[in-house]
Amino acid sequence: MTAQAHADFVERVPGFEVAGICLSGHDAIERFDELDAAGTPVDIVLLDMNLTDSHGLEVAGRLNSRGKDVDIIAITAVRHLQVIRSAISTGITQYLIKPFTFAMFREKLENQREFRRGLTGSGLLATQASVDNALSALRSVSSTRLPKGLIAETLTAVADVVRETGPTGAGGSAAGSGVSATEVGARLDLSRVTVRRYLEHLVATKQAVKQPRHGTPGRPEYEYRWV
Repeated sequence: MTAQAHADFVERVPGFEVAGICLSGHDAIERFDELDAAGTPVDIVLLDMNLTDSHGLEVAGRLNSRGKDVDIIAITAVRHLQVIRSAISTGITQYLIKPFTFAMFREKLENQREFRRGLTGSGLLATQASVDNALSALRSVSSTRLPKGLIAETLTAVADVVRETGPTGAGGSAAGSGVSATEVGARLDLSRVTVRRYLEHLVATKQAVKQPRHGTPGRPEYEYRWV
């Protein structure tokens, strides 16, 4: 059930698709090799430390020994410092401790994508700037450090409502109908003032944009659209 939940999370992040779900280290290695042989290699492996037949560190070592261009993100409840140190030395680039929110999960995937892009060039040699930019992508945590008083689960719920309106068009033009704080509050049974704090956080972190809603009588009302 947990593996399927994580797969559902992956499908919700634009630009990613699930290549397979494996519960054992043996099946994971076998699936990895099959996809590589078929010409559709895996870019990122989400790896738990507790598998049905082996430890995640063993699987990470076997994956890296193949010399393929694959990144590994640990997703686990294991918090032992020695395991974390070993994970880093084994080549695991990010370590996400359960439980976590979808926002945190999405950030890890998107950071990993930027990391891979940062090390993709036309030649075999990197520049100092490309290395620095790639590593800085992994350290980006802006969207998970919430201002005081905001709750991650509520932020996810508000973001989901805004996301349903669709992304903005090119240059910020509307590609879908925006939603107001009042409308989001009605959907989630929250006050307009509370919802507006979460909406403004989405705008501040560049996940949404806002603009005045024209044609409404009385006090000007803002609407929010997902970027």
